[in-house]
Amino acid sequence: MRKLFKVLGVIVGVLITSVLLVVLVTYLITEYRWNRTYELTMETVEVSADPAVIEHGRHIATIRGCVDCHGENLAGRIFIEDPIAGRIVATNLTSGEGGIGSSYTDEDLIRSIRKGIKSDGKPTLFMPAYEYIQIHERDLSTLISYIRSVEPVDNILPDNKLAIPMRAMYVLQGNIPLFSAEMVDLSTPIPTIEPVTLHERGQYLATSCMGCHGRDMKGGTIPGVPPHWPPATDLTMAGSMATWIEADFFRAMRDGRTPDGRVLNAEFMPYPILGTMTDEELQSLYVYLSSLGQIAAADELN
Repeated sequence: MRKLFKVLGVIVGVLITSVLLVVLVTYLITEYRWNRTYELTMETVEVSADPAVIEHGRHIATIRGCVDCHGENLAGRIFIEDPIAGRIVATNLTSGEGGIGSSYTDEDLIRSIRKGIKSDGKPTLFMPAYEYIQIHERDLSTLISYIRSVEPVDNILPDNKLAIPMRAMYVLQGNIPLFSAEMVDLSTPIPTIEPVTLHERGQYLATSCMGCHGRDMKGGTIPGVPPHWPPATDLTMAGSMATWIEADFFRAMRDGRTPDGRVLNAEFMPYPILGTMTDEELQSLYVYLSSLGQIAAADELN
């Protein structure tokens, strides 16, 4: 019996040591990625105090989801806090106490938005630069102009804190966008040509949907969100939108009601924000999404 207990003790000891080793390696890998320093490239856009420009920038900040994380006043907030993820904080973008508005240059803001790199060269956390790197020059210009125009708000926020389970998922799964600087081509210049056709405009707008619905818009499990979040819907014609007409899409985006009678949960699907798109923007998005299944079908025939 003593021999058995001795063997069990060795096994338990090996298991505990192995777990601790995995935890240590996971921590070291994520700390290295989090503290990696990138080259600070400089990109500029025109910043204006014109009320029309600022209003367009406010619209971009809304439909692109900036206000969803940073708040309508851009003062930031604790976006996620739970034992699995840790604490994910959306930065105070204003020039108030606790904000970066006074210390960040326009170039710093552009770099953070497009490439997920802070003013010190280190990566931002959970900033979806892979969605924003394709924003064209005019929209980026108005967005920076709007950020610069907002009233200072004093809001001192705590630091980000990554829990071990989130770190482990990042290392093991490889698809969690903790550090989006790793997920974009940092040499991509600011696009200067605006989309023209409805399809092009819809594709351009749909980049803001990639974080949840994926680059192919087929939905599924959303990387890095709390476990109670449901899978994202398949937005292609192979999914639930296959029978939707344009009016159905408008109703879902504006009122949160689907043709089958479901009411969308705004916690997971921010239709109150996306519904502020103009009619033309929603039409463009619908045209693009409704083409995805058609394109796939055509590819299969060729």
